Amino acid sequence: MGEDLDEKIKDVFPDESVYKMPQNYGVFSGRNIPSFIKDWLIKKFTDEDGVLDKQDLLTYLDNFLPDKSRAQTIKKRLIQTREPYTLLARVQTQADVAKGMIRFSMPDFAINPGEGVIPKSVVEAHPDLLADEIWGIFTLIYEPADGNERGQISIMDFKPFKPYEIDLDYFKDGRKEFSLDEWIDVLIRAMEYMPKGFDSMEQRLLFISRLLVFAEPRLNMIELAPKGTGKSYIFNNLTKYGWCISGGTVTRAKMFYDVSRRSFGYITRYDFVALDEIETIKFAEEEELKGALKNYLELGKFTIADVTKTSEAGFMLLGNIPLTSDRKPINNIYFSHLPSFFQDSALLDRFHGFIEGWYLPRINEDMKVSGYTLNVEFFSEVLHKLRDKGEYAAIVDEMLYIPPKADTRDVTAVKRLCSAYLKILFPHVTDPSGITKEEFETYCLKPALEKRAIVKKQIHLMDPEFREAIPDIVVKEEHATT
Repeated sequence: MGEDLDEKIKDVFPDESVYKMPQNYGVFSGRNIPSFIKDWLIKKFTDEDGVLDKQDLLTYLDNFLPDKSRAQTIKKRLIQTREPYTLLARVQTQADVAKGMIRFSMPDFAINPGEGVIPKSVVEAHPDLLADEIWGIFTLIYEPADGNERGQISIMDFKPFKPYEIDLDYFKDGRKEFSLDEWIDVLIRAMEYMPKGFDSMEQRLLFISRLLVFAEPRLNMIELAPKGTGKSYIFNNLTKYGWCISGGTVTRAKMFYDVSRRSFGYITRYDFVALDEIETIKFAEEEELKGALKNYLELGKFTIADVTKTSEAGFMLLGNIPLTSDRKPINNIYFSHLPSFFQDSALLDRFHGFIEGWYLPRINEDMKVSGYTLNVEFFSEVLHKLRDKGEYAAIVDEMLYIPPKADTRDVTAVKRLCSAYLKILFPHVTDPSGITKEEFETYCLKPALEKRAIVKKQIHLMDPEFREAIPDIVVKEEHATT
């Protein structure tokens, strides 16, 4: 099936697919480049027969994305020549309140926040630069010291990295060309792994569950897994629309709103925020942060000082969990492995689903994608675009019977999970008649109920006052025929 799927992906998505061979990625050695950039570059320098022109790619990298060893050379050239220099780079921005300006840093090129500035005219022309971190093509120039002002490196032009304009109808039509089994394999390839590395369909479905927060607004998930199952890679490399925090200290100012700087935090700027290696993260001013987080997870808004803000960002907790020799959690209370900040049943109840990552295989070299796959940048843009499409939630509402006494949080969780699965697996469905009862139950409702049920059981084990049972949500009778 592998070769047939290669040809099908290439034929159905000719401009949005890329031919990947693990050995080709050695050209990126020494450069900190996420997958959505690598794929664009591989596509740019691969011919119609799938042959990569490594020399041309290396020349491009040397010119526009040089390795860190040349960082000082670039800075010296800017200062000496006073001529513009163009880079494909990752920029981080900070507000300098004292001087009323926006500063930038390029970590990969040793340009520190105190050395870089973005002119007001450039920010006004490109408001994307207000993001905390952004990839793009930057033209830099050195501005020498003037009076009391120190010399600085300035951004004189900017083009955001966004090579695809997404036509969702085109994507949906493409999905129709694949069987469901084929499409699940397409998704796994788009996540940069080979489907053959998974022992069962259950494993494959569990693996693609990591995509749920990419496609569904305000979906909050937890995954605990042993090390080496690829969770960090997925959330750090597949999209520029997510923000992944690994270690360090999380504050209310960074996450929500900084009163002193009057600037909004991560939760307002990204599709999701992932807390990776959750057991290593520290939380400052815990009670204030926890209060803001509880309100946000429940209502999608927060109020700090005199500022109220809404957001559609989801939340993802990622952590490790110790296992027995037969790969089962040592402690049957999974949440006991979360930091004390999350040992709060009312807070955990606001998370919609739990991914049992210990059922996934440890990543090995044979699992790296080889062959045709959707370009990561195209795929991430599609997932981003699907977030705003309310028709999937409408289909879920129309298909599900909700018991009158059902707990509201449980209902919200199951509906959002169903909608997310529908977007990922059946994006071409436009109304309930487009999916069979068996498909909806097996691939949307059943995993949604299972993932919510794990959360409820774990909270019950921590706090018996919380009921373990979840509502008996089923497909309405009128949709019970195929």
